[in-house]
Amino acid sequence: MSITHAPAPAPTPGVHAALPLDAPDHERVLITRGPRSGLTIIVAVHSTVLGQALGGARVWQYEHWTDALADALRLSQAMTLKNAAAGLARGGGKSVVCIPAGETLDEARRRDAMLDLGDAVESLGGAYMTAEDVGTSAELMAAVHERTEHVCGLPADQGGVGEPADATAAGVHAGILATLEHVFGSSDVAGRHFAISGLGQVGGRLARALAAGGARLTVADVQESKRALADELGADWVDPDEVHRVDADVFVPCGLGGVLTPRSSTSCACGPSSEPRTTSSPSGRSLGCSAAAASPGPRTSW
Repeated sequence: MSITHAPAPAPTPGVHAALPLDAPDHERVLITRGPRSGLTIIVAVHSTVLGQALGGARVWQYEHWTDALADALRLSQAMTLKNAAAGLARGGGKSVVCIPAGETLDEARRRDAMLDLGDAVESLGGAYMTAEDVGTSAELMAAVHERTEHVCGLPADQGGVGEPADATAAGVHAGILATLEHVFGSSDVAGRHFAISGLGQVGGRLARALAAGGARLTVADVQESKRALADELGADWVDPDEVHRVDADVFVPCGLGGVLTPRSSTSCACGPSSEPRTTSSPSGRSLGCSAAAASPGPRTSW
């Protein structure tokens, strides 16, 4: 698939991702402005070779809409690989609702964004099914469901699985134990040092479980309010830009991804973050990662 553009204008301050001139690996890319929310909504369908494309809906702040597009393209491609690796008859896709930098969404506008997302998904005629991801919830998926049948992860009282974080955290925790056994010869977390990036629905649950097992924690999150959980658990708090450099036994990326770089200090990594490696890092070995484990839950990752 090719995307054709008019001659590029002079670079604009704040633009982090260049508008792609070619995206040959993606079957379809939809970019639309939500008529209710006024927000840019992007749906990227990477592949439907194995079946309907499946991937969550991310609602996040971006400095420029091309950053959101780059995210959708990268994550949808990763979903093709993850769904195939899990043995699912599903292809890969991803949707992103772009919140302009400096803006916040009140409850009404967030709901409007989900209705707009539902319309965008429906317009693809069943090529893509959306689900919960960063910035969304089972309740918000119910709003999407008002506009399309191509959505999963609905609340339990509507026939869905409800909040998937419990299952995802349990799966990642099992992966962490397997990683410890493989790398260190013991699955015991007591006394082990874990660096956790992101204390959201999954990261927060993992932090509690690891702390309860006697682990030492260093944590980070883009939301300063999460420091309260760190204090509760007796964890060290570091800046989100520094957590991957902490000399820990295991790095646990639970945020947006792209955090593992050649400068990462941990001997191994295991977490639910989608595509945790940066695109400039060609392999886990170059990052010094001795092992990685997958979460079997709805947010299955690497």
